[in-house]
Amino acid sequence: MTQAYTWGAIFAVVLASCSGDVLLSHAMKQVGDLGELWRQTTLLHLAGRILKNPSFLLGVACMTVAFYSLMFALSWADVSLVGPAAAALTFVANAVAAKIFLHEKVDRRRWAAALLVAGGVVLLAA
Repeated sequence: MTQAYTWGAIFAVVLASCSGDVLLSHAMKQVGDLGELWRQTTLLHLAGRILKNPSFLLGVACMTVAFYSLMFALSWADVSLVGPAAAALTFVANAVAAKIFLHEKVDRRRWAAALLVAGGVVLLAA
């Protein structure tokens, strides 16, 4: 039963972390080039522009859920399983999400790396 909890928490980490990454990337693309904005305005205005973006706030909330899910997973299983599995599956999920939601070009090398990482998770879990 503990193994089901562990994998459930790992998948919660992956889902929340990937969602947070996509939302934060979307938010920062909406905000614009921080270097250019920094030269044009004050730090307080720049921080306000970022913090008023709903995608940014939701992304931070997702990353918070990912962090606490990771803590739960680590309370049920060894870090030697949870750490690599969560990181590897997040890498794969980020590649898929970048292609689908952010319309980024994901080249063959990244897909190959994602498949190798997924294979490593299968070997780790066995």
